[in-house]
Amino acid sequence: MAEQEKERNKYSLIVPTYNERLNIALLVYLIFKHLPDVDFEVIVVDDGSPDGTQEVVKELQGVYGEDRILLRARPRKLGLGTAYCHGLKHATGNFVVIMDADLSHHPKYLPSFIRKQLQTGADIVTGTRYVKGGGVHGWNLMRKLTSRGANVLAQTLLWPGVSDLTGSFRLYKKSVLEDIISSVVSKGYVFQMEMIVRATRKGYHIEEVPITFVDRVFGISKLGGSEIVEYLKGLLYLLVTT
Repeated sequence: MAEQEKERNKYSLIVPTYNERLNIALLVYLIFKHLPDVDFEVIVVDDGSPDGTQEVVKELQGVYGEDRILLRARPRKLGLGTAYCHGLKHATGNFVVIMDADLSHHPKYLPSFIRKQLQTGADIVTGTRYVKGGGVHGWNLMRKLTSRGANVLAQTLLWPGVSDLTGSFRLYKKSVLEDIISSVVSKGYVFQMEMIVRATRKGYHIEEVPITFVDRVFGISKLGGSEIVEYLKGLLYLLVTT
């Protein structure tokens, strides 16, 4: 039965990019490698990367086909949350996967996400670093402590019902994502946190899959002090409004 459902389903993978020329080709190759018998499309939402990311994506379209690799570019950086909204408008699958382009979310976990959803009927399957089998690779001790501390703080204040509140590797039923995203106001890194809190409050069925988050292979991390301040503001906002 699960295999029959899998054959009927289509998965739209939304991948926001900004200066990911060195990562995007490998990411796409790995997606195709790990999903050989799955109907899917990759929607690349590029925010005007000056490094030639869009040119690489166009080359990938020539290899894999424009029906499998969709480039939906925007003129400039407009935020992570709006990138997902933009990609969702072009998604033709009944399931949507959101993931990073920098290889910190390895496509080898995608079959586990799909299998978990088929087994449980979950509305959302989210990757977690904070259960047995999950973890982080490539972070120094300070960054690990900061991330874990932020997660514990959010758990204590918001009771979200998931172990990894700030993760951004998730599979959604498309209808569920459309419902949740319409009520989310955060646009930056807090977007992921608000998404899962809203989903919990709405009573959606959420399952977790352990993943190992690997720090980006090529390029420069876009997380800085301003994002930490934004996170704390977002935490207070959610505490008041949910």
